Amino acid sequence: MSRNDSVFPHPLYGKTVLQPYYEDAKVHFFAPMLAANRAHAVMLCRCDIISEANAAALLDALQGVEELGADNLTLGAGVEDLFFAIENQLIESAGVSHGGNLQLARSRNDLGYALTRLALRPLLLAAIDDLLKLRLVLLEFARSHLQTLMPGYTHTQPAQPTTMAHYVAGVLAGLGRDFARLRFAYKTNNLSPLGAAALTGTAFPIDRHLSARLLGFDEIQLSTYDSIGASDNLTDVAGALSTLGVNLSRFTHDMLFWATQESGAIRIHDSFIQISSIMPQKRNPVVLEHLRARISRMLAQAQGVIIQCHNIPFGDTQDIEDEIIPPLLGSLETAREILQLYAAVIETLEVQVEHLRARAITGFTTVTELADTLVRECDLPFRQAHSVVSALVSYAQKANLQPNELTADMLRRVASDQVGIEITLSDEAFRHALDPRAFIESRSLPGGAAPSATAKVLQFQDECLAEDRRWLALARASLAAAEGELQAAVNDLRIK
Repeated sequence: MSRNDSVFPHPLYGKTVLQPYYEDAKVHFFAPMLAANRAHAVMLCRCDIISEANAAALLDALQGVEELGADNLTLGAGVEDLFFAIENQLIESAGVSHGGNLQLARSRNDLGYALTRLALRPLLLAAIDDLLKLRLVLLEFARSHLQTLMPGYTHTQPAQPTTMAHYVAGVLAGLGRDFARLRFAYKTNNLSPLGAAALTGTAFPIDRHLSARLLGFDEIQLSTYDSIGASDNLTDVAGALSTLGVNLSRFTHDMLFWATQESGAIRIHDSFIQISSIMPQKRNPVVLEHLRARISRMLAQAQGVIIQCHNIPFGDTQDIEDEIIPPLLGSLETAREILQLYAAVIETLEVQVEHLRARAITGFTTVTELADTLVRECDLPFRQAHSVVSALVSYAQKANLQPNELTADMLRRVASDQVGIEITLSDEAFRHALDPRAFIESRSLPGGAAPSATAKVLQFQDECLAEDRRWLALARASLAAAEGELQAAVNDLRIK
């Protein structure tokens, strides 16, 4: 071992571990560190653990650190992370007698976990805001397509007529639950571990609730062991993003199919289309491919968080500290890119309404209603009605007939010749049963495909969006109020 390798940090450890995480900390933890240090100084003073003069000296020194800026703090001998870089500056500025007291009743453990929560909050709220905006864009898109007929698919095959609004209302329902999951993740994160110190708490008479309030936390984590050992605040974020990714990926899959010439359902705006270098006719919907890839990236990052929290000790460990920051914060940053890009795509999306209307009956998608009509009009058991209609479809396919070419007389002959059932159904009732517009209008139960029913679903989702917007505004107002209270407390001590 060379002489340079015999002291901490080993050059390779410094290069591959300490320096990269120090750069991450400067970006994500500098502002939270200053806020946490100010709140701690105020709390120590109000609990008579340090004097007002000591608190004022610390707060003045922290102001100097803020003005110096994160980029002017560097690693050096005995300085392994941002915490020690700032502490060294405080001691240099306020003196050992004052500057060295900020770490009273505190450890890097409870501080570090608090910083992760503080750094997560704005990213979580920003992602939640982006999800709200996408839901609003989809809501308005759906309302403009209440009457837009389209084929609904099961097992990737045309199944029954529906509307674009009915489809999008289903997507919106899932995104509403995604919002609830992210909101729950925010609640789990917005608990304060401060006061846990290394593990067992502290013998100093601190006020954990005051520290939490000054930093905008909703409450404290009551168990000090849980405060430094919990990882569910991280996996809650990852879990919410994983489900969001799955929901959006399925929508993306359908969008990519709709954008094909074979489907012809939608036209992606030219600003999101790339041409081929060799084939002049190509309109490649690459934005959807990028969205699919970004969703995969987000899922990988989120799963990385969950895997990293798996099978580690219940306590303080680097697995859920520095090492988890890149995939954790990266997953939220990727989520924001996806949500913003998706909103822009939907805002500019063109739906081929007439083409979809024609395809709504292709593949005999309305014949479920014909079977139901035989039950109602001809008093057949459903299984017999199903057999009759199935035989009619087979007959039509062999004869290369389209649904609009079928007649009630054909139905009567097929029922008699192939199933052995005598039925009488009027031409009007037969045509009505195969009409895609009549099909969806009859599905008027709560949540059904009828425009009137779908409109009520969209109204409910609009009300949910309004409530979610109120929650987001209150969450941001709470953080702003805490920031104001902390700044007032800091100003009061510095003036004294």
